[in-house]
Amino acid sequence: MPRPVDALDAAFPIAASIALDLIRRPEVSEQWSSPSALPHLSVGALACHLGRQAVRAAELLPTPTDLLLLEAADDHYERAAWVTEGSPDEASVASGPDEAEAVRGPADLHDRSAVALREVGDLLARGAARDVVPIPWQGWSLRRSEFLLTRQLEIVVHSDDLAVSVGVPTPTFPAEVFDPVRDLLVRLAVRRHGQSALISALSRSERAHDISAF
Repeated sequence: MPRPVDALDAAFPIAASIALDLIRRPEVSEQWSSPSALPHLSVGALACHLGRQAVRAAELLPTPTDLLLLEAADDHYERAAWVTEGSPDEASVASGPDEAEAVRGPADLHDRSAVALREVGDLLARGAARDVVPIPWQGWSLRRSEFLLTRQLEIVVHSDDLAVSVGVPTPTFPAEVFDPVRDLLVRLAVRRHGQSALISALSRSERAHDISAF
């Protein structure tokens, strides 16, 4: 059954709000410069990456585009260079935007993420968000619901990464946030590893496979 166009309009601000609550936890600020659970990335840089999902949405939702339109978020992840090329090396991470933003500190991240969340909510409430949204760093665009799903996946996945990194419980997302992300991850895992690998991993511990969606 097709997902209603406005379902992610309502869900994404909830996801971003939960991410902001996690970013604001004192454990994140206290361990800002410590290594995160992700290779070569500090806790602060990971928090900045998480907070950037709302910032990206605020920037791109009102932006017109003539970039190639992909049909689904699934196609975005099949084509994205960071998926096809594997994990970035230490030099690439160090020169990327996450560590550069982390230098500005937790308070700066809290402020810009909160502003972005308000802007996203306003854009969606006023109907000012575009039906097709560009992803300029990839060179293509997605329909708004599919774009928001990619940002929502980033939030759910990296909230777990950040929580594990600082030793706090991973946030529990409501069904309207979590279920579309779960379904997308399952589809990506099946596309990458096949049905049998997924069924074995979920139902047969004695023959479970690595079925990472990425």
